[in-house]
Amino acid sequence: MYEIIRIHTLEDARLDAYTRLTERELRCVLEPEKGIFIAESLKVIERAVEAGVEPLSFLLGERWLEQILPLLDSLETIEPVPVFVAPMELMEKLTGFSVTRGALAACRRPPLSDAGSFLNSLVDRAGGRPVRVCVLEGIVDHTNVGAIFRSAAALNVDGVLVSPTCCDPLYRRAVRVSMGTVFQVPWTRIGSDARHWPGDGFEALRRAGFASAALALTDDSVSLDDPALAEHERLALFMGTEGEGLCSRTIEESDVTVRIPMAHGVDSLNVAAASAVAFWQLCPHTSNAYHYRPGRYA
Repeated sequence: MYEIIRIHTLEDARLDAYTRLTERELRCVLEPEKGIFIAESLKVIERAVEAGVEPLSFLLGERWLEQILPLLDSLETIEPVPVFVAPMELMEKLTGFSVTRGALAACRRPPLSDAGSFLNSLVDRAGGRPVRVCVLEGIVDHTNVGAIFRSAAALNVDGVLVSPTCCDPLYRRAVRVSMGTVFQVPWTRIGSDARHWPGDGFEALRRAGFASAALALTDDSVSLDDPALAEHERLALFMGTEGEGLCSRTIEESDVTVRIPMAHGVDSLNVAAASAVAFWQLCPHTSNAYHYRPGRYA
């Protein structure tokens, strides 16, 4: 169910989530118990709704209304969801219009499982095949987090775990850069807080039977194509923050340290690029026989 509401000013208080509240306020003020986030662009909104995320409202430029109607018709809600529709010239006044292209949705944050239950559910779902998860430690660039999620979705990562020191995967830019794949790849938080990290994270992984591989530039790092890595039935790949990489304790507690062999004196890749290389090497490959389906929304 939905209700179309025409608006003629961005000063309307009902649009505060889109126009005035910060990311922190979205998490803590409007919905203090669960929080909300903003999905930008029709492609991202479509993936969020198809993944079962609950939309609280939409804000659309007039030109997008007809295209989104099939998605709106699929909503199964008790109360009508407000669909605010504005002239395109009004939408162009919104910061980031060139990226959102005039389509946004305010959505309720889905609940996150505890790390132990999450890991066990991935193992059960795998049905005996190898399981691969990625642990993001201290990554503070939302673009990198979004790009890692997109690679994880494309290259068959089973799940992503986010450390207490890593930025929010549902931050606007992270969601946008991920092209909505943050709703397709299972993820949750791991570790109680920064003071106890990474000890409690490793404890959860070990209880679930996972070996750990730290991607780090050390002299005793093994090559990413080392056959022994592929033999692990359950493997967690640790990716570290931009510049400094993983913290020393994480490297020390990992079962193995891994690096990507590089030529021409290049010592490292951007963490998002490195994640894609690692996922391709260590995760099950998808058949090239799939049918290419262009995005529904241009």
